[in-house]
Amino acid sequence: MTTTAATYALEMRGISKSYPGVRALENVSLQVAPGEVHALVGENGAGKSTLMKILAGAQPKDSGTILLDGEPVNIVSPQQAMELGISIIYQEFNLVPYLNAAENIFLGREPRAKVPGFVDFGRMYREAQAIIDRLGVPVNVRTPVNRLSVAQQQMVEIAKATSRQSRIIVMDEPSATLTEHELQSLFSLIRQLKREGVAIIYISHRLEEIFEICDRVTVLRDGHWIATEKIGDLKREEIIRLMVGRELKQMIPKEPVPIGAPALEVRNLTRRGVLHDISLTVHQGEILGLAGLVGAGRTELARAIFGADPIDSGTLLLFGQPVRIRSPREAIKLGIGLVTEDRKAQGLVLGMAVRENITLANLPALTVLNFIQAGREREVARKYVQDLAVKTPTIEQTVQNLSGGNQQKVVLAKWLFTESKVLIFDEPTRGIDVGAKTEIYQLMNRLAAQGVAIIMISSELPEVLGMSDRILVMHEGRIAGELSRQEATQEKIMHLATGGNHEEEPAAPPNTADETTA
Repeated sequence: MTTTAATYALEMRGISKSYPGVRALENVSLQVAPGEVHALVGENGAGKSTLMKILAGAQPKDSGTILLDGEPVNIVSPQQAMELGISIIYQEFNLVPYLNAAENIFLGREPRAKVPGFVDFGRMYREAQAIIDRLGVPVNVRTPVNRLSVAQQQMVEIAKATSRQSRIIVMDEPSATLTEHELQSLFSLIRQLKREGVAIIYISHRLEEIFEICDRVTVLRDGHWIATEKIGDLKREEIIRLMVGRELKQMIPKEPVPIGAPALEVRNLTRRGVLHDISLTVHQGEILGLAGLVGAGRTELARAIFGADPIDSGTLLLFGQPVRIRSPREAIKLGIGLVTEDRKAQGLVLGMAVRENITLANLPALTVLNFIQAGREREVARKYVQDLAVKTPTIEQTVQNLSGGNQQKVVLAKWLFTESKVLIFDEPTRGIDVGAKTEIYQLMNRLAAQGVAIIMISSELPEVLGMSDRILVMHEGRIAGELSRQEATQEKIMHLATGGNHEEEPAAPPNTADETTA
């Protein structure tokens, strides 16, 4: 691939951007050629999102130059960016929840009927369904997006971007919610776009994807450009070192702790059409992994335990005592916390300060005669910001201005302040960089050592295998099987997750290069 200046589809030269109290970007450059898949990596807060928001016209740059096919452009609005052929697929979706998938895909570009002022809905549905089918995802485009799973909503976002026939597409964590099958469909689409000469910027914390799909990688750290290299010239450890500026000796540092008495028992929990006769036990000090494909019912189980969704039958016992949980408020009072999968929609109040979000779930602990003790609240917020190393200029910073990793830390701080005895982590490291992941794993270890019972839902099998004391695998709303830490493998988990029988052994992986003979 030639990468002379004349052949770059996109050049961003010397881009700088500051916010109050924060220097987000300092003289950052990026070049992407037509037909290139270019990885953009860095820890949360490194400046990736800010750089892309400038490209999308959502944020003005302080200084620097943007060139498309060698010609300088001044992008002042998202509409102008789209007209120039730039599409951004954000990690947090930009979908209208009560419109269906087809209406979201063609929003603002609806095909017109022969009668002036009317939309040709038949054509819109046909074209939208063809785009979705190309992605290999089972989605009926007439379905409102608020009824779709997170993974299906992600594919609607991708369909929306590809339908515009953009020449530059930015994908921000596109695989965070996808199953392996859906991921391979995405990669097939990316390869097709690459053959068509589309320049793709691929942002992901899953480094194995970068090695599979990308041509070059640019690394940012603390708002600065660090390196741009061909993927083939780097090893995984070298990319991590460039990202974090230090060696990470152990990516998933599981620490064994004594397992105590049962903390939470779920017996025969059923929610018609969703969950079927679920039984499980998680003990004090235990990390119970909950694995399964998207749509298996893991999040629905978490919400049912937490009282966010009603159940039809079943029993919950907390430390041996039967309890009825009909709302999240009751769950919190009983000492159960839920770190939700979608932190922005369900875990945070984006317009409120870091301080307010941290204390929100446990305001009674700060209240005297119905008045919040402001000094005590500030003290609590500062403690958790320091303990979790939240990067924020002040506890009064609006939480929507933080990076994804730091937002996740604020969510964790909120639940730590409630001193929950049972914590459910639903995709705790989704969209989190490798350094922040390690910090969250260490936090989970500390909580387990303190006797907290943890249920961890994760779609990342290395994470499930690395952090769990036991693993339950779900399939179509049921527990398909249980695996001990010692016996669990990726093959066995996927065997159960896809409907395999627990007694049947999955086929051995074909690669036996590491095996030795006597």
